[in-house]
Amino acid sequence: MGDYLVKALAFNGHIRAQAIISTDMVSEAQRRHNTWPTASAAMGRTITAATMMGVQLKGQDKLTVTVEGGGPIGVIIADATSDGVARGYVTNPQVHFDLNEKGKLDVARAVGNNGHLSVVKDLGMRENFTGRVPLVSGEIGDDFTYYFVHSEQIPSAVGVGVLVNPDNTIKASGGFLIQVLPGAPDDIINQVEERLTQVKPISKMIEEGLTPEDILTTLFSKDDVQFIDKMGVTFECTCSKERLSNALLGMGPDELRSMIDEDHGAEASCHFCRTTYHFSESELEDIYQRAKDTLES
Repeated sequence: MGDYLVKALAFNGHIRAQAIISTDMVSEAQRRHNTWPTASAAMGRTITAATMMGVQLKGQDKLTVTVEGGGPIGVIIADATSDGVARGYVTNPQVHFDLNEKGKLDVARAVGNNGHLSVVKDLGMRENFTGRVPLVSGEIGDDFTYYFVHSEQIPSAVGVGVLVNPDNTIKASGGFLIQVLPGAPDDIINQVEERLTQVKPISKMIEEGLTPEDILTTLFSKDDVQFIDKMGVTFECTCSKERLSNALLGMGPDELRSMIDEDHGAEASCHFCRTTYHFSESELEDIYQRAKDTLES
């Protein structure tokens, strides 16, 4: 089976948990953006965390995560929906450094920690919900943990990891999200905290072949976990030529007229999937006329 996510409750409903395998998702993102290893890890961790957040939403709700730490990687943006579909990109995909002192990809150096993590949730209301916190490490997992605690007031632990092959392809990717629900006894919280200090890194568990179910039973125990849902997850872009034509429409008639007269056509690329759409001169004329009609109405 490909990438998937499981949801569970633990310790008689006092703990809410998720685990995800996202290797194929991050592989697709890496292929589309041609990211180098450190950039792949940063982008992959963000997409993985955003996916776990997205499936907590309902219906047609969706969210956008932005990580901007001031580092050489630039900005990471990831979108996710309630049905496990996500996409993402990084401003500067060709960023890589030597391994850090722990022998791991130096994501914190690439991302930086002089910035913020923001989450915008489109819940179908008049105004979106926006949460924003300063980055605490640039390692992504720590930063999402801080976000949940300080923006949503949910004590949480987020683990995300990506292993990259020597040829830049993705070897393993995944994560977990553990959240303490109101009323959880201190002894259960202490047990969870202690267990988190003992387990292997999430990417190592996935490399060894553990499934999402295995990951949660490793974090807790088979007797303490009740699985409540399982769903496939995938990297998928929602861009289309129609959407980009609407973006061109927003440029206004003057700029469109200039593109027609000088370039006799246009190309527009999606940031999320790098698909390029070609617009002929006649197509631009149609968009120009629509823009002109809108301005005059």
